Amino acid sequence: MKRRTLLKLVGVGAVAEGLAIACGGATTAPPAAPATTAAPTVAATAAPTKAPGTGKLPILGALVGDINDGFAKAYETETGVKTAAVRLSAGEGLAKLRADKANPQFSVWLGGAADGFIAAAKEGLLEPYVPAGAEKLAAGYKDKAGTWAGYYLGVLGIALNTKVLKDKNLPEPASWADLAKPAYKGQISMAHPASSGTAYTMMATILQLFGKDTPDKGFAYLLDFHKNVLQYQKSGAAPARQAGQGEVAIGVVFAHDILATIDAGFKDLKIMYPSEGTGWEIGAVGLVKGAPDAVEGKKYLDWMMGPKAQTLLLTLKAYQLPLHPDAQVNPQTPKLNSVKVIDYDYVWAGDRKKEFVDRFSNEIAPAPK
Repeated sequence: MKRRTLLKLVGVGAVAEGLAIACGGATTAPPAAPATTAAPTVAATAAPTKAPGTGKLPILGALVGDINDGFAKAYETETGVKTAAVRLSAGEGLAKLRADKANPQFSVWLGGAADGFIAAAKEGLLEPYVPAGAEKLAAGYKDKAGTWAGYYLGVLGIALNTKVLKDKNLPEPASWADLAKPAYKGQISMAHPASSGTAYTMMATILQLFGKDTPDKGFAYLLDFHKNVLQYQKSGAAPARQAGQGEVAIGVVFAHDILATIDAGFKDLKIMYPSEGTGWEIGAVGLVKGAPDAVEGKKYLDWMMGPKAQTLLLTLKAYQLPLHPDAQVNPQTPKLNSVKVIDYDYVWAGDRKKEFVDRFSNEIAPAPK
């Protein structure tokens, strides 16, 4: 456990004085992962799936559209299995799985942060299965009950439009503390944690910085931060484009989505990593309980654990860090050992996701600005 200290935030108000920051340097490893709370105890297997399936695979994906479709098309080309990929943000995907629990429409859920998979497993929405190849993953990058396995890492960043900030005579923010200052009122875009895994990662990061045992302090900060948010988007990647287009000066987004937006031509953007430390995600994949075709779903999970599949992150111009050691990495992918990240507890975040999202929806989002 890294030593912790207190940062007195200037200009945000007394509520922010208790913000705890990680100060022991950067880390690239997650904390040891306990078993997912209330995970099913069905025996999982790591043997490759060889039984015949239907030849059809409906995929629920949280990745940005082109990337989501790219994985599906690559798998279809390689295997001949007919894929049908639907893209929903992580929060929307979880809601869809809940709504379809009695009659699941998808065989596989391709995330998206592991927090959502932990919440889904807790509700009995995922079927334990350890894909072939998951043994190459460190313990912290997979659920030992088998309800999900990781295939990439992503780090939370802040998109800054340097031109807008200059035109408005605003200094470039450098910290979470800065982002709650009144000077940035109406200049921040982020998604809503109910629909977006990105936004939930941001919220869970703040709550952990303030102390997992004192969520009231974190929510008090979020209320100050809320006053600067122009609007809450549905998709976690949308604030990067909104900032790139100059509608706002700042977007709360994963760094890989900021890089993709810059690559799309929005050259006024740059990435800022808050000085107190930032959160990160494990992109996960899992088998839907009651899947229309669990056999095809298991084969897809086996495929996703391989280097060929994860190298698609490079081919599709995504900037996440693949977890397979033999996968090729985009040279522009953020190096986590160069970013100050917190000891992000994704199990805690997943276990309490519904509680925290409900509180945000009821207390923060509707609050006056």
